[in-house]
Amino acid sequence: MIVVVGLTVSPVREVVLRLQELLFPSVADVAVLSVDVDIAIVRVDAHSTSRGASCPQCGMWSARVHSSYLRFPADVPSGGRRVVLRLRVRRFRCQNRSCPRRTFVEQIPGLTRKHGQRTERLRSTLASVGLALAGRAGARLSAVLGVSVSRSTVLRLVNALPEPDIPSPRVVGVDEYATRKGHAYGTVLVDVETRRPVDLLPDREAASVAGWLAARPGIEVVCRDRAPFFAEGARAGAPQAVQVADRWHLWNNLGDAAERAVARHRQCLRVLLPESAGKEEVDEPVLSGETPASPWKSERFANRIRARHATVHAMLEAGHSRRSIGRQLHMTHRTVKSLADAAKPEDLFTGPYRYNRATAVDEYKPYLDKRWDEGCTNAWKLWEEIIPLGCTGSYGIVSAYIRKKRTSPRPVTAQPPTPRAVTRWILSRPETLTDTEHIRLKEALANCPELEALTGHVRSFAEMLTERQGHRLPQWLDAVRGDDLPSLHTLAAGIDRDRDAVIAGLTLPWSSGVVEGHVNRIKMLKRQMFGRAGFDPLRKRVLLA
Repeated sequence: MIVVVGLTVSPVREVVLRLQELLFPSVADVAVLSVDVDIAIVRVDAHSTSRGASCPQCGMWSARVHSSYLRFPADVPSGGRRVVLRLRVRRFRCQNRSCPRRTFVEQIPGLTRKHGQRTERLRSTLASVGLALAGRAGARLSAVLGVSVSRSTVLRLVNALPEPDIPSPRVVGVDEYATRKGHAYGTVLVDVETRRPVDLLPDREAASVAGWLAARPGIEVVCRDRAPFFAEGARAGAPQAVQVADRWHLWNNLGDAAERAVARHRQCLRVLLPESAGKEEVDEPVLSGETPASPWKSERFANRIRARHATVHAMLEAGHSRRSIGRQLHMTHRTVKSLADAAKPEDLFTGPYRYNRATAVDEYKPYLDKRWDEGCTNAWKLWEEIIPLGCTGSYGIVSAYIRKKRTSPRPVTAQPPTPRAVTRWILSRPETLTDTEHIRLKEALANCPELEALTGHVRSFAEMLTERQGHRLPQWLDAVRGDDLPSLHTLAAGIDRDRDAVIAGLTLPWSSGVVEGHVNRIKMLKRQMFGRAGFDPLRKRVLLA
């Protein structure tokens, strides 16, 4: 125990000043009387040294003491021990006779507040912990640091923080975030230049975005995705600002449209198989006692698929939508889509099944077929030739494939590429494709003029996007409309409705990438708060952390 009382005047003053600097470095008008150090707690006796205080009601200064009493606010832990102040405060008489308050208690600036159970610096520390970790995790960390506090108290301290000062950015990014995915959404606004969030809105309505933008006339650029409510809100709230469509969303939309276009021409990919092999695969009957090469060879499965295919196409011709067909036949959307997209039921009798699993040499089977046709039947030599091409398969897989070609009564060829694989080859930079992928893509495009035109449009758009050549967009749209690609026609119509923003996105350096990063951060904060992420605490955590 450190006791100051009982010493001579000079040592007392020196010890008081040192304790003052150690315990209250930023608080004035506080004198330390004694410090009692225990195993788990530190008790500090102190009192105020000011001559008077101002009335909180009328503001008049008073030095007439009415009485005094002790307060016990908790302070920041010291050395892992809990710190409690025994602070003697005075009650003063208000000398303003017209003031409704007769007496009032003094508050020490930077240390206490009315009805406060903690010092100001402990409140600030717990609020910072709450901003970083929210309730449960913040309470657990506070317990480790030596402060016993509940998760609800941590959240209350976060909610009690003052409203952040919202600046007026010059370039603002707008995007949505989900408070309840699929049901409720909000809006996050980010200063793209400083990469910091500036505000959160409780909804994603165009009126809310327009009101926020209208209150800040200094905004010059609005970065957004192609959502119509953000476009309308930016147009109404900031007509002077340039709207910029995000490039990533444009490329993602183009990728989805390209995959739909490739899926519509999946029959062209089957041309990679010999015509005789395809016919034999469908029409060859299954002999009794023979193990089928695929479960689709079973007559029971084939008849079921034929019946479903006929039913779906009959309902489509009758005017039913795919969603209605799925509800009536109890099928998933994917099943209805596959049946509707197939021109004939035999097109569905392929795929990676139990008897036809994918292997590490599937991409190199066209090369192996070519070398087989040239007369090379040595499996070891063929395996050595495809290893430099990037094959990671073992010699045993190549040997099994060659053995199957050698013993099979009909030619064995590689499976046609999937629409997703062909889409990936089309969307990738040509220099990043392997030699095998170049060959397979070239064969697919040679058999389908529509896919060749699609590849040209995709790569032309990629050049516009990477080289920032937005002035070429009108010519690109005209070229797309001139080809038989319905998926791209739909994309072109959507881009044409938002042409100015898309041209700005393909020309200016601004984008919404930083906004997407903050949306992911908001998802993390929501999950961290375990269902208690209401709008107010979430907004405080996003803007003040």
